[in-house]
Amino acid sequence: MVRLNSTQITPFVETGSSIFVKKPMSAVQVFEQSVQIQASATNVERCITDLALMHRWLNPALRCEPIGDWSTALGGQSRFIIQVPLLQPTLYSTVVEREPGLIVWEFKGFFRGRDRWECNPELEGTRLVNRFEFEIPNPIVKLGFDKFAATWTRQDMQAQLRRLKRVAEELHRGMG
Repeated sequence: MVRLNSTQITPFVETGSSIFVKKPMSAVQVFEQSVQIQASATNVERCITDLALMHRWLNPALRCEPIGDWSTALGGQSRFIIQVPLLQPTLYSTVVEREPGLIVWEFKGFFRGRDRWECNPELEGTRLVNRFEFEIPNPIVKLGFDKFAATWTRQDMQAQLRRLKRVAEELHRGMG
């Protein structure tokens, strides 16, 4: 089962003893989901950090290319290209947090944000939590995303987690 939470965060500004909500041009959006996987945290993490395994669960319309050598160490850089005819919008990413079981990519491009993947070992395998936090600075792009792509993005994130679960469980059974 994949769980998905979606929230919108509006920053606030404190002035003296009053607090006012600041109306930004683009608020931060957060999509968070998790899935229970019958595999070790090591195998689940491999699915996120090994480029060949990543391409087995990543949306086929999304291509990940390393900038230089592929690396998920701090400072590792890559680009994610959406395979849309003519446009091919690109997000540039840098690994900004890294420790065993945790990787956080920071994205810049037509939107800005962070994609956090955390593997939490449990008695029955691993709970994988994915938190995608982003803002779209261009109001026209934001309107288009909110109107046409937000629901699809949530559904795609759930589908990616199901595919990642399948790949990790195949690895666990020695089939990967």
